[in-house]
Amino acid sequence: MLRYLPFLLVLALWIYAFIDCLNTPESQVRGLPKVIWVIIILLFGEVLVGPVAWLVAGKQRRPVTGDGSTPSQWHRNHRTKFVAPDDNPEFLASLKSENGGNGGNNKDEALLKDWEADLRRREEELRRTEAKKDETNGPDDPQPPAKG
Repeated sequence: MLRYLPFLLVLALWIYAFIDCLNTPESQVRGLPKVIWVIIILLFGEVLVGPVAWLVAGKQRRPVTGDGSTPSQWHRNHRTKFVAPDDNPEFLASLKSENGGNGGNNKDEALLKDWEADLRRREEELRRTEAKKDETNGPDDPQPPAKG
């Protein structure tokens, strides 16, 4: 098992350097174009020349800031606090603007009035058609007409 360890370490460094090169923005690549660095890492990865060259000379490293804080420390100190939607005034304002001012009441009331007017119109048409049927049929006689 121990004899495979050097091979696995070389493979791990090779993969790390390759992925690091692919994820590095073009503006942070030094010396050669990014495509050339990828080719160097892939061609000379087995002998560690490509990955080591990338890690030493290929990527521009960020200088340490004056206060000694790393980006992770800065992010820990400047986290955004989660605000629930019902406590977020921007979210509530967006809801009011989407629904027409005061919570959508005007829009809903107008829709309800339209539905009620449509319902009344349909009921009135139904009454008229039933009244016309009754006039054409005449009074309903329970006795059949006499045969002559």
